[in-house]
Amino acid sequence: MRQEIAVKAEQSAIPSSDPFGLFEEWFAQARESEPNDPNAMALATATPGGAPSVRMVLLKGHGADGYVFYTNAQSRKGQEIRANMQAALLFHWKSLRRQIRIEGPLEEVSAAMADDYFHSRPHVSQIASAASDQSRPLADRSEYYDRVAKLEEEYPEGSNVPRPAHWTGFRLRPRAMEFWLDRPGRMHDRRRFELAGAGDALSWEDRLLYP
Repeated sequence: MRQEIAVKAEQSAIPSSDPFGLFEEWFAQARESEPNDPNAMALATATPGGAPSVRMVLLKGHGADGYVFYTNAQSRKGQEIRANMQAALLFHWKSLRRQIRIEGPLEEVSAAMADDYFHSRPHVSQIASAASDQSRPLADRSEYYDRVAKLEEEYPEGSNVPRPAHWTGFRLRPRAMEFWLDRPGRMHDRRRFELAGAGDALSWEDRLLYP
């Protein structure tokens, strides 16, 4: 159920505060209200030539150090990331009528971190990822299922499937975070946070935006 915001129409319902704390608050409410995958987010990348592409991925870790997702680095998104280590994320929680946009540079997680997450997944998911040449042409689905069956025979339930070297994770470190809240009459509420300064003097500045 959507949580109503008790605030006057001419005032912002999005506080000028720590953007990571605000994300945690909204994300917690999304986990209670969204029927499926409250951690789903659109990931936008671009080629070195500037051609954009976007797809849905799942948030698998987050905090003040950034937002983590995992993928096959040989996929289209993986190749675009490796060629241009910056991206944008979008969370859209329809049940709450809220959005959060996050922009910033990417960095690859450590091999140990990727191993830990890969082996925390259900066995069938480990098999499916190891068998997939993600984004590459597939002549027939039976070819993929044959690969899955071969790996299931080699690595039965209860065993760890070796993480493919090209299956890894990336962390987006925010340089900007924008919060959007639906308001009556399409007079929506938007507040954008941006990092300003350099080195130890980095701090968040924020301002309201016209809807």
